[in-house]
Amino acid sequence: MITKHGKKYTELTKDLDLKKSYTAVEAIDLVKKTNPAKFDATVEAHLKLNIDLEKPEQNIRSTVILPKGTGRDTKVLVFVTEKDEKAAKTAGADFVGLEDLTDKIVKGWLGFDVAVATPDAMPKIAKIAKVLGSRGMMPNPKAGTVTNDIAKTVEEFKKGKIEFRSDSLGGIHIGIGKVSFSEADLLENLQKFYRALVAMKPSSVKGIFVKSVHLSSTMGPGVKVDPNKI
Repeated sequence: MITKHGKKYTELTKDLDLKKSYTAVEAIDLVKKTNPAKFDATVEAHLKLNIDLEKPEQNIRSTVILPKGTGRDTKVLVFVTEKDEKAAKTAGADFVGLEDLTDKIVKGWLGFDVAVATPDAMPKIAKIAKVLGSRGMMPNPKAGTVTNDIAKTVEEFKKGKIEFRSDSLGGIHIGIGKVSFSEADLLENLQKFYRALVAMKPSSVKGIFVKSVHLSSTMGPGVKVDPNKI
């Protein structure tokens, strides 16, 4: 099936070579130029990794703080017992509680972007593990979202900390900012994330770790990036 695009899309992408691998600087410039949306779209990074998902140690999951932020207000939910509620609220958490929040989630509410929990609160949220886990939102020590330092963690997510994880096909998909960001700011965010990812290469992975990288805006075309030129 051949996909037909309108005149505007064709005009926006006339300088884009879908077969070419661009430098990160070139790709970011093209992503901004080929954005067809009238809103401030997210600039996305899509990577394919050379990992064996049957080997637990090759499943990638971690966090990184984007130095220029995400361009959006991250809604942070914190599961805590009563003794930690004040610290979470002072740090800027949007939702703080335990049983009341789990009850809302059981009923279908998911009005937040990140869930954080203290270790002593984890047993109390077991009943929503499947709901949050299926969406990649379950607090996890590996991702730094199960912690006793609630204040620091909330502040970091508010400032631009993001979680990234490999999916069932060995891919990673994240937002690195908005189309309105400068090229320099998008590049800085991309490089910070990419270096954090590469540093996590499992010792059991032989050969290349990152097979491919593409950048795009939310509704724009994918721009292929040379992994060696990020």
